[in-house]
Amino acid sequence: MFLAITRKPAVSVSNCELTFLKREPVDYKIALSQHDAYERILEKLGCRVISLPAKEDYPDSVFVEDTAVILPEVAVLMSPGAESRRGEVDLIEPLLAKYRETVRIQPPAYIDGGDVLTIGKKVFVGQSTRTNGAGVMALREIVRRFGYSVFPVKVTGALHLKSACAALDDKTLLVNPEWLDVSHFKEFRILEVREPFASDCLHIEETIVLDESFVETIRLVRKSGFKVETIDVSEFGKMEAGLTCLSLIFDAA
Repeated sequence: MFLAITRKPAVSVSNCELTFLKREPVDYKIALSQHDAYERILEKLGCRVISLPAKEDYPDSVFVEDTAVILPEVAVLMSPGAESRRGEVDLIEPLLAKYRETVRIQPPAYIDGGDVLTIGKKVFVGQSTRTNGAGVMALREIVRRFGYSVFPVKVTGALHLKSACAALDDKTLLVNPEWLDVSHFKEFRILEVREPFASDCLHIEETIVLDESFVETIRLVRKSGFKVETIDVSEFGKMEAGLTCLSLIFDAA
């Protein structure tokens, strides 16, 4: 059984951290409606959703992905690169401790969950504005005892690695080559996107979930043999976020 942890957006979400995008007005009612629809599609695809309440003191807290990396053996609690977000980890830790052993990365090592892409026993970690070399090393130290290998990937022009790269299955990646060096992924089949933020998608069982606005990418993924569901998360796009940012999904069986 797959468990999906989400958190409702706070009214303060319009004050979220931004790095590459200019701030635009966020329609909170629309954002809330889009988040509700996001939770519904997770349920449709077989996830049991735990929807946590909004936290007004943390404008970015809707982006729960950044707080942890959940492997079958352990939940690694992150050390967010943005100081305003570090308290979010304390909020999520008690819940994750019900399902996994938890280990926490501490400053001066900084790492966001959105920079971590796990495919089998390989863990690719974006070196971004939110994740430093010490963060990469700290994660490597934790996961190597479970047989994982960690590979750093330089990310430019995007907030996180998963803004630029997502796995469609264990052999296929959806990638924006403008934001990273695809040579890091020579062993994979690469599908390149032309719509910059389209590579941030969800892979749940046999289905890929994409933002409905990325028409060209939807066509590409379907043509490549994948089943696709679409959803509108445009308000979260204004916040430099994509589909992976809004949940922590793992096997809780």
